[in-house]
Amino acid sequence: MVQVSDEQFDELMHQAIDSLPKEHIDHLKNVAILFEDDPDEEQRVKVHLQDDQTLFGLYEGIPLARRQGMQTTLPDKITLFKNPLQMASYDLPDLKEHIRHTLWHEIAHYYGLNHDQIGKLE
Repeated sequence: MVQVSDEQFDELMHQAIDSLPKEHIDHLKNVAILFEDDPDEEQRVKVHLQDDQTLFGLYEGIPLARRQGMQTTLPDKITLFKNPLQMASYDLPDLKEHIRHTLWHEIAHYYGLNHDQIGKLE
């Protein structure tokens, strides 16, 4: 397990955003990208997590493919979960890759891709 400060984690998230294909990042509209230590109880219930399961990231919002021109006022939200990502990482480069991969995965959900489609792209 690797541990970093909140400031370091935030910097790693920004590095991950900068490393992703520009065309996917540039088309994100009204999306907040943030991190929390762990998923809260509401988020755990929303995705049907069991007590022995964890979550690296979560997209909350209406996927772009399902909006059909609808405008939303509140931003969609992508949350990365710091503690589970740290627990799954052996060292700093591994943590950086987990953050990048999780962020890409959640952005794919924003674009309307499901887990099977994401898996095929990966």
